[in-house]
Amino acid sequence: MKENPIIIAGAGIAGLSAALAIARGGRAVLVLEKAPTLMGAGAGIQISPNASRHLRRWGVLECLRSAALEPRAVVIRRGRDAAVLARLPLDDAEKRWGAPYLVAHRADLQQALRAAVADQRAIELKLGVAVAGFAADEEQVAVGATHGAIRLRFEGAALIGADGLWSDVLQRLGLQGDPPPQPARRTAWRAMIPTGDLPEEFATPEVNLWLGKRAHLVHYPVRAGAYVNVVAIAEDSAAIGESADFWNEQRDVAILHATFARWHKTAQILLAVASDWRTWPLFDRAPLKQWSAGRVTLAGDAAHPMPPFLAQGAAQAVEDAAALEQALSANSDIAAAFVIYEEARTARTARIQAASRRQGDIYHMAEPAALVRDIAMRVLGPRRMLARQDWIYNYHI
Repeated sequence: MKENPIIIAGAGIAGLSAALAIARGGRAVLVLEKAPTLMGAGAGIQISPNASRHLRRWGVLECLRSAALEPRAVVIRRGRDAAVLARLPLDDAEKRWGAPYLVAHRADLQQALRAAVADQRAIELKLGVAVAGFAADEEQVAVGATHGAIRLRFEGAALIGADGLWSDVLQRLGLQGDPPPQPARRTAWRAMIPTGDLPEEFATPEVNLWLGKRAHLVHYPVRAGAYVNVVAIAEDSAAIGESADFWNEQRDVAILHATFARWHKTAQILLAVASDWRTWPLFDRAPLKQWSAGRVTLAGDAAHPMPPFLAQGAAQAVEDAAALEQALSANSDIAAAFVIYEEARTARTARIQAASRRQGDIYHMAEPAALVRDIAMRVLGPRRMLARQDWIYNYHI
């Protein structure tokens, strides 16, 4: 008799990574994605070594290499005068952490994941199919879904909710102490700029981080250097979007320019050239005390949404997938495997969530605290600042 697949709700980075990892362990996987097409968001993504080591093992980096870049350094600047506070070299990232540090367009990563998924006969991907409920017992999980007006039913050995911050699977699990997402009162403004539209300095393969009062700016080249990805994050009392569909809206760009009006002219040039800004109000959520119930568990943002200040959202989703791979390969009892997976992941993701929040506060400091921060960075120096990232990047499942 054919084995029931493990069903995954969501075909984002978390869902596709989990599908790959689980299929490599010899289990059949069915991925259900409510979107009719997989179109990656128009933004860059940093792929740190704690994620790239698994993506390489799964054959994803091979598909991504032509579009990704290895930045030479992270350059931290002060927003008002462009003074360099720190330059953290990444030339020896692979030697230091055992895997490369990459930057890429999110859509390119998603395409590479999908290509790797397509090579796995054990994975079936259904687009335009939205999970609409489930019922689980000790033997299986019955998943209800919709495809337009058509109602569908799938039987699986388990269900993994990889369906994002506003996870339907999480809501239907009804876990005790499940805190709802809360507005972070910060907005991310995102844009992609053709490199040819900018001064030559912006094409340098570096991650640039600018710090200022109540705001910060990040930019780096992607797509083999053809574009520069720009993310400006500012504190914003109006950033209270109420649904997952609010992440890709357009707002009056005058709000953005007013926020950065007193920043250095180099930052002003970058913000002025971008013509298509998309906004994403940030949300936060306290760590869940529990991720799993029997044969149902969570992964990625559904389990542990985190602020973007450590660039670890996607990396932690990849780590989740690797932990699922290990737990399910070692345990034939799926419910027991999910308990082991949860125990392996909850403390680490909660720690990174907390560190990300602290980092956001550090980035957005005003004087005199900002002066103390700037002096501390210079005193610490590149070696000790990089060492502070070892617990994140040198992590092995």
